[in-house]
Amino acid sequence: MIVTHRGRGLVVAAGLLGALAAGCSDPGTLAPVATTAAGAPTTAAVPTSAATPAGGTTSEPPAPGPADTNPQRCDTPELRGSLGPSDGAAGSVIQTLILTNVGTRTCELRGFPGVSYVAGTDGHQVGPAAAMSGPRGGEVVLAPGKAAGAQLRLVNVQNYDAAVCRPTPVLGLRVYPPGATASLYVERPGTGCAGTPPGDQISVQTVTAR
Repeated sequence: MIVTHRGRGLVVAAGLLGALAAGCSDPGTLAPVATTAAGAPTTAAVPTSAATPAGGTTSEPPAPGPADTNPQRCDTPELRGSLGPSDGAAGSVIQTLILTNVGTRTCELRGFPGVSYVAGTDGHQVGPAAAMSGPRGGEVVLAPGKAAGAQLRLVNVQNYDAAVCRPTPVLGLRVYPPGATASLYVERPGTGCAGTPPGDQISVQTVTAR
């Protein structure tokens, strides 16, 4: 009986060693199994992600926007400046600055022109430039020969204290069309403030179609 029990023990031990040897020879065949609290096996979901290029993330190309059908902005050489009739109003003169398309293409203007008094043979600026008055309007499309206008309010500078205003003869107006960096000249002899008056000696509204 002792020999028999020892034989059975050897057989059992040999079986265990064989199972261990099989597990060590193929580690890929034994995977850990998660269990619930009740001991039942479960499976875990593996999150998935889209492949991305090295060092970055993928993104979809932007949707194409609407085609730009607006004509290009009018350039200064394509415009001629002039002034409409003047009207008096409470110590000021109201005149329309007219910008006419003298070019060969259709173009557009939008917003406020820059306006200031100029004097001397060098065309130096006299006093502060015009203040913008009112809201900015929309695009004004100008075919060749068509014009846009911007209302000007020109204060009678004699109403200001002469010591502050420093009244100075002026020859005309330097005008920058909306969005332009080059100016044009509009003749308008008069008087401006070389100093800084307590109010706006010139104010300008947005361009509108004529």
